[in-house]
Amino acid sequence: MDFSYQTRNQIITKLKETELDLLVIGGGITGAGVALQAVASDLQTGLIEMQDFAEGTSSRSTKLVHGGIRYLKNFDVGVVADTVQERAIVQKIAPHIPKPAPMLLPIYADPTATYDMFSVKIAMDLYDRLAGITGTQYANYTITRDEVLQREPELTSENLLGGGVYLDFVNNDARLVIENIKEAAERGGLMASRVKAIGMLHDEAGVINGVRALDTVTKEEFTIKAKVVINTTGHWAERVTELDQLNGPGQSLRPTKGVHLIIDESRLNVPQPTYFDSGLGDGRMIFVVPREGKTYFGTTDTDYTGDYAHPKVEQNDVDYLLTALNQRYPNINLTINDIEGSWAGIRPLIASNGSSDYNGGTANTGKVSPDSFNNLIDVVMAYQNQTATRSDVEKAISKLQSSNSEQTLNPSQVSRGSSLDLGQDGLITLTGGKITDYRKMAAGALTLIRDVLQERFGMAVAEIDSTSLQVSGGHFDPTNVDETIKFYQKIAIDKGIPDHEAFELANLYGSNLGRVVYYLNDVQAAEGLTLAETISLHYAIFEEMVLNPVDFFLRRTNKLLFHSEQLIAKKEAYLAAMSQIMNWDDAQVVYNTNLLNEALAESRLDYLK
Repeated sequence: MDFSYQTRNQIITKLKETELDLLVIGGGITGAGVALQAVASDLQTGLIEMQDFAEGTSSRSTKLVHGGIRYLKNFDVGVVADTVQERAIVQKIAPHIPKPAPMLLPIYADPTATYDMFSVKIAMDLYDRLAGITGTQYANYTITRDEVLQREPELTSENLLGGGVYLDFVNNDARLVIENIKEAAERGGLMASRVKAIGMLHDEAGVINGVRALDTVTKEEFTIKAKVVINTTGHWAERVTELDQLNGPGQSLRPTKGVHLIIDESRLNVPQPTYFDSGLGDGRMIFVVPREGKTYFGTTDTDYTGDYAHPKVEQNDVDYLLTALNQRYPNINLTINDIEGSWAGIRPLIASNGSSDYNGGTANTGKVSPDSFNNLIDVVMAYQNQTATRSDVEKAISKLQSSNSEQTLNPSQVSRGSSLDLGQDGLITLTGGKITDYRKMAAGALTLIRDVLQERFGMAVAEIDSTSLQVSGGHFDPTNVDETIKFYQKIAIDKGIPDHEAFELANLYGSNLGRVVYYLNDVQAAEGLTLAETISLHYAIFEEMVLNPVDFFLRRTNKLLFHSEQLIAKKEAYLAAMSQIMNWDDAQVVYNTNLLNEALAESRLDYLK
């Protein structure tokens, strides 16, 4: 079955008629990962998402699959170990999405700084060892003050000591979600966007066995029956459990908002992702990342109690980030009028999780125990006197104990910062964590789901190796990414697509590129659009469940964020093409035009300017 607006009604009909083994509520990265692993385990699986796939937190991250070197400042070695190992797995199962991008970490002489030149080298060496990249082309190194300024002359030289360079990965967060969703759908999963859970169903014993759902497109209410239901709705998790009066007390969340802003690279051109202390004495660190001719930076971290469905960038968010950037790059003089795009997201943090910086830096109050700290000092002094090795220093770091460090997993965790709970009536809730951990979180949930199905229904569910379960578009050798992307690029070039557009298509769609260019057999370039733009639009509509232009421009591609000026110039051509493909009537044309205009205006912060 195709995965499109045309087959959506068929998918919903099957959801109504089928008793599922598993129903997943929530179509962000966590739910997508659970659904794929469940389908691969031969479970009859459905997934409902009340918005578009990835419309919440999973399209609003820093867009990195990063290893969490900042967690080493609290000596959360376990967090870093988990993160870098999972990052390698994500690169293996979705090789067309995360891309290696060495990160520059400038070091300043500041009493509130996270690292000095000695500690950053120790941290990076430990980071590399945990990531298994020691001795490779991506191994870390330090550079001098002058070398930092040669790379980024706009950086302030005041109190600059030097810098470190270590491996990180840039990411396309929304693409990672949709590729998991598509793979699950291709394997037989019933995946439906814009279907909202509005109530829970129970059997005579009070055990959950389905949901009442609302199709927000047609406004039809219906029921979905399932042996097991899992709530993977992120920051909505508590609100979903509130629908279930028999669930019992669930995990409390502490949602925080993170904001990122986009400017043109002509205003600030950085050669590589850069990561530094905010310089504002608040313990926060700021990313500055080059991407597609733009530079974006963030993030903020503030407690959030507003509209969960529609977090917005506010003036104080802009002021904070501009202050930090203008302080570190004192000659650029950025103002709000330089901002070309933005996004705001909500992190579903676990309220009881004590790991401070893992939780966004909002509770950095723990102190390292005196004994373990003194031991570290002794080992470092011995290292400086050449009577101890670097390995000795790393071992001393790993033994540090902090009052807020997550050294071990709680029983309800499957990754650090996550929570996996089984309610009194059988509702499973998986929340917290971060995008890099999604595969591990899903695997932990599947272990519990298998146990529940065995205990309640006598079902023996086979275990799978999810570390090699590749997503849609990622079915190729992850050790040979560059050459494979060139191969896919040539397929598009041979079909008449210019080199640069062919390269963009190959990176966006990976092993699905052949399916994208297949549309050239039936379509010609739409008026005002290139061939590449036309076939990308067709593919997204017919094979990626695009229901409106914002789905396409914001979450199937990044055009609304990183190419808004080109999008504005071609907006009418795109809308005309979509109208023709999807047979919009006059009212739908008006609705979708307004929807796109509103999204563009909000991203460009017109309401603040």
